[in-house]
Amino acid sequence: MSPVRDRHVEGLGETIGQRLRRLRQERGLSQRQLAGPGVSYAYISRIEGCARRPSVKALRTLARKLGVSADYLETGSEIRDTDARELQIADAELELRLAKNPKDAEPRLTRLRDEALAAGDAVASARAEIALGLAAAATGRNSEAIERLEAGLELFPISPGARPDVFATLGHAYSASGRPERAVEVFERCLTELEELEHEDVPSQVRFTTYLSYALTDLGDLARAESVLDDVLGRAETMTDGYSRVRLFWSLARLNDVRGRPAAALDYIRRAMALLEATDDTLHLARAHLLCGDILMSQGRADEAGRHFDCAEELFGSSPEREDLVNLYRDQAKRAALLGNGEEAVERAKAALDLAGDEYPQERANALWALAEGLALIGNTDAADAAFREATELLHAHGHRRDFVEAYRSWGKFLRRAGRETDALEVLERAADLASEPAQVEAHGKR
Repeated sequence: MSPVRDRHVEGLGETIGQRLRRLRQERGLSQRQLAGPGVSYAYISRIEGCARRPSVKALRTLARKLGVSADYLETGSEIRDTDARELQIADAELELRLAKNPKDAEPRLTRLRDEALAAGDAVASARAEIALGLAAAATGRNSEAIERLEAGLELFPISPGARPDVFATLGHAYSASGRPERAVEVFERCLTELEELEHEDVPSQVRFTTYLSYALTDLGDLARAESVLDDVLGRAETMTDGYSRVRLFWSLARLNDVRGRPAAALDYIRRAMALLEATDDTLHLARAHLLCGDILMSQGRADEAGRHFDCAEELFGSSPEREDLVNLYRDQAKRAALLGNGEEAVERAKAALDLAGDEYPQERANALWALAEGLALIGNTDAADAAFREATELLHAHGHRRDFVEAYRSWGKFLRRAGRETDALEVLERAADLASEPAQVEAHGKR
């Protein structure tokens, strides 16, 4: 054990007087030798006899002569409990960012949060709770992430400009768990707070405007998703912050893809990819390749999409996030089905479903659709019918108009090929009805 650690442990069970006597004797000093202006040897004697508590000035004077901090002389700890806790939380946050499995940091963060709550330290308890929320989100536990992040923000509110990652994660968790309307609320609140700042924070405004557009796209409110981007679109070429431009192009790519404008969507995602390729950000470049491949498939270009999925898989590396793996397997299953590889489609779709669980309803719906197509290709008619039914129900509740209309059409065509003409007609009529419904807000019970 180091001398500092020895002293820390030794000091914790002592009174101030006992600690003062021990330190004085360790240094071979008498009370008279330790005394000085404003701190007489009689005063020191009373402190050591626990008959007097030293003043702040006396603590500093004695500590300086003894070669220790005033905090240590007073408490027996080299740093105050709050400072020590903050350092431990910072270490745990670093461990969380570097860990291959974010869950490894959670026991330590939980202990620190509980200690902070017991001590009435709202700042530290909020910080630890938020870190636990980020860990939950990184491992795909969206419901838990929402609960913890909201709890942390309630304990001690923070600014979206100071911690954009917290609000981005919270909004994304709401969207991923099938509640994009709550994500919209989060990002609108962030933009309102940013507008009230004395100094304009353009990068943060662009960031949360694009996040709001993502959420509105997920909600199905495509007209508003497009309108919120209008203000920043004109400034795109003058933005010096590369990531602001990446977010803008990415948002426009997603919006145009959902709107059924694949050429525009490809143009925007390729612009985002060009910017990302100039950085070391392999994670977002991998996600861009995944979106690019998905857009290509909507054009029927499944062969070209394969190269992008291979790039994404390589860039994700050996420890991808759960949601990224769900999306990769889902898209690989869709591509296999388009190429007529039924067994591969079933295998990839089942892998996506196992990972998605109930935390990613939209991704689960699309994986079920790919599974249905794969099962149909290998001749498992009953299982394919059941998968189509479940997929369309989920897509109707959580998917985009384009997806659930196309899924219904695919289901109807499958039923027709299976010789179930009456059922096929019913499903195809349902697809026609869905396609003709008003498109202001296309999903999530808002139609």
